[in-house]
Amino acid sequence: MGIAAIRPTKYTSKGNKEHLKYPYLLRGLRIDYPDQVWGTDITYIKAKGIWFYLTAIMDWHSRYVVSWKLSRTLTPDFCANSLREALAKGRFPEIHNSDQGSQFTAKEYISILKEHPGIRISMDGRGRCFDNIFTERLWRSVKYEEVYLKDYQSFEEAEEELARYFETYNNRRLHSSLGYRPPAEVYFQEKSRLAPEELTNRIYLKNTILVSE
Repeated sequence: MGIAAIRPTKYTSKGNKEHLKYPYLLRGLRIDYPDQVWGTDITYIKAKGIWFYLTAIMDWHSRYVVSWKLSRTLTPDFCANSLREALAKGRFPEIHNSDQGSQFTAKEYISILKEHPGIRISMDGRGRCFDNIFTERLWRSVKYEEVYLKDYQSFEEAEEELARYFETYNNRRLHSSLGYRPPAEVYFQEKSRLAPEELTNRIYLKNTILVSE
């Protein structure tokens, strides 16, 4: 009868043995403020029988989606562009967490993170989707509140509709875990700690003063 369960059918997190992997830094960590941890991942989106790929960077404390990109292919550039866009907004995470997929272990992606020495790189253990649980919950919301309710006819339509969804998700969708506030309210109103660059600059300035004295 053509009936099938709604479930993931594409595997997006394929590693590359030649890429350097980083340890998982979040086990047992309490996440208490914005920009403490950013998580990222890739999921699949279908439009007119063709698979496209969606990545997003989310602040785990506030659930705010800092940036996202839709791509026709799984090449690393769309994930790197999403990261550049997130960092260009002037806020930086203390920890950046991803899986060990080749897009996130690629030299292009890691080099962007290393341009900001205060950012610590964390990666999930292989096959451990629950290490990235907040981003997995984001995908569940995106799929059940947007993607599965639509019948996208093109890449452009999917991108346009997802833009509307993320604007609503960030600014108007209330989260019980946030005290029934939208992510943007928590992300922009709750105080985060110093950005890594600012902290590095202050340490350098302090050391310079101590040396001069």
